[in-house]
Amino acid sequence: MKLKPKEGLLWMLAAAAVSLSFSACKPKGAGSAVSGNAAQRTYIPPGQYDEFYTFTSGGFSGQMSVYGLPSGRLFRVIPVFSVDPEKAWGFSEETKPMLETSHGFVPWDDLHHIESSFTDGMPDGKWMFANSNNTPRLARIDLQTFRTAEIIEIPNTGGNHCSPFTTENSEYVIAATRFSVPPDGPGGDVPISSYKENFKGHISFVSVDKETGEFNIAFQLKTPGLNFDLSSAGKGVSNGWLFISCYNSEQAHTLQEVNASQNDKDFIMAINWKKAEEYFKAGKGVKQAVRYAHNKYDEHTHTATSQIKTEVTVLDITDFDDLAYLIPCPKSPHGADVNPTGEYIVGSGKLAALIPVFSFEKLQNAIANKEFEGERYGGVPVVKYESALHGEVQKPGLGPLHTEFDEKGNAYTSFFVSSEVVKWNVKTLEVLDRQPTYYSVGHLMVAGGNSKKPYGKYLVAYNKITKDRFLPTGPELCHSAQLFDISGDKMELLLDFPTIGEPHYAQSLPADILKDKSLKIYDINANAHPHKTNGEAEARIEREGNIVRVYMTTIRSHLTPDVIEGIRMGDEVYFHVTNIEQDWDMPHGFAIKGAKNAELLIMPGETQTIKWEPDRVGIFPFYCTDFCSALHQEMSGYVRVSPKGSNVAMTSYTGNK
Repeated sequence: MKLKPKEGLLWMLAAAAVSLSFSACKPKGAGSAVSGNAAQRTYIPPGQYDEFYTFTSGGFSGQMSVYGLPSGRLFRVIPVFSVDPEKAWGFSEETKPMLETSHGFVPWDDLHHIESSFTDGMPDGKWMFANSNNTPRLARIDLQTFRTAEIIEIPNTGGNHCSPFTTENSEYVIAATRFSVPPDGPGGDVPISSYKENFKGHISFVSVDKETGEFNIAFQLKTPGLNFDLSSAGKGVSNGWLFISCYNSEQAHTLQEVNASQNDKDFIMAINWKKAEEYFKAGKGVKQAVRYAHNKYDEHTHTATSQIKTEVTVLDITDFDDLAYLIPCPKSPHGADVNPTGEYIVGSGKLAALIPVFSFEKLQNAIANKEFEGERYGGVPVVKYESALHGEVQKPGLGPLHTEFDEKGNAYTSFFVSSEVVKWNVKTLEVLDRQPTYYSVGHLMVAGGNSKKPYGKYLVAYNKITKDRFLPTGPELCHSAQLFDISGDKMELLLDFPTIGEPHYAQSLPADILKDKSLKIYDINANAHPHKTNGEAEARIEREGNIVRVYMTTIRSHLTPDVIEGIRMGDEVYFHVTNIEQDWDMPHGFAIKGAKNAELLIMPGETQTIKWEPDRVGIFPFYCTDFCSALHQEMSGYVRVSPKGSNVAMTSYTGNK
């Protein structure tokens, strides 16, 4: 392949960036960069609690993990978009519907970003939102149960990377397409080379019920075919606006590392979402036929449902002259981050050697005075760069990606190529400090750093390369997170800790917001599962043709029934297991030989179901998989499977034969 001169230069720059990245893998003083009293400052004595819960995206794991800060201890992995056999997520009959989509059952996804629900720009401890990047979906995690409560599919979207960023009061969760595609429907069969004519971006505004948290796709904005990367909603003075980083302003459809990196500047798209909402409520949108799944988990019945919906309302931004504006931003921007007061918008161009900071006030004046350099893509105004610019951070580092803020007016930006975190002042644009990361930091998180009043104190760098930081585990290494104390003038490295999957973002909430609301048990009297077993006296088996239902209870230290006969080849056996304990931290498990799905893990007061289809005649043991008492080993039983057509009577009991 022969490259044009400009393309050749881009290839050389990319190669230089890679070289710098790997040379950065051993920063000077790597062995002694940690603070001298770091162990004391991150140590949590036995029986005491961390200051913060930190919810961390799992990237290609599809899950969300929960850590404590400052200890870095892992507390829980919450299954969201990928099956989890430990918790039977996607395997139990109750949770299978949660992973349904318009494409059918999808057992994996790529969970990139998370964000808390907000009230007046501050985390309120109700829910955590998450996105799936591959098959576009949004999820809502209940912060009382630490479980996924809802998943909704996003139509007209390819690659739901630019989400799940919320407005100041979580009126909407935003989901914008990473890969522009033709709108859903039969018109999507077009040549890929017709990208500029036929491919469109879509920005979804998913409303959140303030009481229940339930999702509803209120409306979508159809945009020209740009790729949306990250977004941040306005707050304070900029509340009512949304800022989205856009790359591939060239609208390339192949070899994007070259063809989508030609322009010196791409854009941040500024959207007046309050105006869009006004147009939507006035009936200005167009109804479009689509198909998407909406899945909800009911904590009363302990059961999920999935519904296919068939319509969405779309507003085309080129039909309105006051919805969206493009702000030039160098170059291939990743982050578009709004500071706590809402006055400034920080762009982080992956290929830029500076950080542009835009002023919301200057942007508003430029719009009012029509200080545009023209229009692009069929009528979207382009604001003059200088008219919106507050200023530029000069020579901050190489490869800026993402910026968060503290409570003192400072910003912290991650630099992938130069492998460092840089602290700078938002108003003066002065670089105040820089610290190396190990290695090649991607995203970072300041506690409360995307809120109106950051908690500050801690910053976590999520690094893409681990190399020699932990004991080697073969070719595949865990990703490395690093905890910095940012309470002083200089950042101090306190701790390295491994992470689940590949984190792309995180949220830290003070422990006091959540710990006292955390659910301890399910009230068995409120259990409305249709196949609940209300005590051992109701334990039984029932046959309906070849469908056999086993109504089972678990309690320390036996299962009822623990002897089951009369199962025949060709039967579909459903074990409906109710944990009748009402004591905190007393789950029980259930597994049976030959099951082709997973175990069950049943919390106190809960009912869960696993389907089992025996594949041979014989005796099959089952047992509790979660150690619960000194007699845990004895917590087991047997199922007898007879040939099809057998006249062995259906029998079940525990200890009475």
